[in-house]
Amino acid sequence: MATIKRFEDLEVWQLARELNKRISPILDKLNETKNFDLKSQLDRSAGSVMDNISEGFERDGNREFIQFLAISKGSLGEVRSQLYRVLDRDIIDVKTHEEINAECLLLATKISKFITYLNGSIYKGNKFKSGKQPETTN
Repeated sequence: MATIKRFEDLEVWQLARELNKRISPILDKLNETKNFDLKSQLDRSAGSVMDNISEGFERDGNREFIQFLAISKGSLGEVRSQLYRVLDRDIIDVKTHEEINAECLLLATKISKFITYLNGSIYKGNKFKSGKQPETTN
């Protein structure tokens, strides 16, 4: 397994980016149909999936990374729910919904497995490489 040096190297981030690309035409349709609030919610939720993966990675510690991955997975749930709203408003067809929903479920599974891996890892992140725990303030 290759060493991951950047968040862009993470498969889960790459899949989240692809999801955003898939959602972009839906955002255009929502704009055309004047569903501005739903467009904004869907755009923010989908962006949150990839942004939280990258932010967690950049924190350089597994515990924080796991927390951000969990937030990312939650945002993925929001995307799925919002896609049902888009489907129910006849903005996308059933086939498109099923395809994107399947991509969301696959990504959720991969994020869950990644969280499990990080929980079991003895490596706790770059900020802990010295072996010293960071100081906490009370």
